[in-house]
Order: sequence, then C-alpha cells, then structure tokens
Amino acid sequence: MCSQTRAAALMANIPRADIDPSGVFKYVLIRVHSREKGDNSEIDIVRGYGWAEFHADIYDKVSEELEKGGQLDCECIGGGRIQHDPQDKKIHVYGYSIGFGRANHAVTTEQLKAQYPDYEVTWDNEGY
Repeated sequence: MCSQTRAAALMANIPRADIDPSGVFKYVLIRVHSREKGDNSEIDIVRGYGWAEFHADIYDKVSEELEKGGQLDCECIGGGRIQHDPQDKKIHVYGYSIGFGRANHAVTTEQLKAQYPDYEVTWDNEGY
C-alpha cells in the first residue's frame, strides 16, 4: 500500500532548479507546499530567467502552473540574481529582490549544485 499523497507525488517530479542556460538574470526561491489535509510536505525550488523584468514575473508564472491542479500551494521566500557561465562551468548567486527580499542563497546554491554537479556554484549577499 502506498502512503504517498498526490501532492507529494507531484512534488517528487518538480525539478528543484530551472534556470536559463547562460547570462545574468533574476531568480526566485519558491516553497511548494501540499494543500492536502494531514500532508505537510514541502520542497524549495529555484527558478531564474532572463525574460523576467521583475522577480514577481517569474513567481507569478511558476506558481500559476504549479497550483493549477489544486493539490499544491506556492510561496515566494525571496529572490536575487544568478550569473550563469556555462563555458567556465560557474554559477554565482547574489543580490536580492525588492519585492520578495533576499532569498537564502545557501539553499539556492544547494539546489543548483544538485542540478549542476560539475559546476563551481558560489554565492554572496553583495549587490542587487
């Protein structure tokens, strides 16, 4: 008998990090929660894209997609910027979001290291 909830099964299939293949761009750290009664599972995901003028643009698009089925709820827990250099295999996380505040860059870098194991992933709280 499987005790995993539908929400937990959905969360298991959500990529922990999805960022543009290169460049400097805004990112948000999103906490995804189960809406199912008795299920307090949650995951943190990183999303960063160059098309976004504001951090909220990323959050709005991602949360709308994830919340569609009614099993998941999203909360933005901060933002910043990412510098992604695929040629040198380096990712640097820094800065903050005016609207959402500074994300916990240590959490962000752990998600990115899992997605990009052969990269040097660093962070600091400097810059905007």
